[in-house]
Amino acid sequence: MDAKRVVDLLYWRDVKTTGVVFGATLLLLLSLTVCSIVSVCSYIGLALLSVTICFRIYKGILQAIQKSDEGHPFKQYLDQEVALSKDVVHKYSDVALEKLNKTIGELRHLFLVEDLVDSIKFAVLMWILTYVGALFNGLTLLILGLVAAFSCPIIYEKHQTQIDHYLALVNNQIKDIVGKVQAKVPGLKRKTE
Repeated sequence: MDAKRVVDLLYWRDVKTTGVVFGATLLLLLSLTVCSIVSVCSYIGLALLSVTICFRIYKGILQAIQKSDEGHPFKQYLDQEVALSKDVVHKYSDVALEKLNKTIGELRHLFLVEDLVDSIKFAVLMWILTYVGALFNGLTLLILGLVAAFSCPIIYEKHQTQIDHYLALVNNQIKDIVGKVQAKVPGLKRKTE
């Protein structure tokens, strides 16, 4: 899926498609909060099989009654090639390997304290995440992230001027506080703008 299609999806350009994607993903995540992933996958598989088997039987009965010879109702899908090409697998595995190596290098940089300030920032982030983890489990965060991903862009698009105004105020306050802290704490690097 290219970036334009994702942006169109998140900005609700095609309400029907976005609604289906958002609803199905939200339903899947909510199902995972109640049942295990094995159960959810089994129920989804059973639902799909029920629909396809019923449709196949229905078409078979229609063909018998009308004495037509239309053939298998899913023939066009059965004739399509579904195998992944080696090029596609190599392309995505190379990208994944590159990202994995970069992540391993960054984690080594942080955990072996190559830069003290970066490691302290990372420690603070981990400390904050312990509190987030105590309040929410991973699925709750995924659900909140999904709802935010599908609602924040459209809210921002409709109220951009007001949001930008308040974000600028917050940004100025943060810059003032950071400046005061950097002035009082010896050894902190001051970035030039």
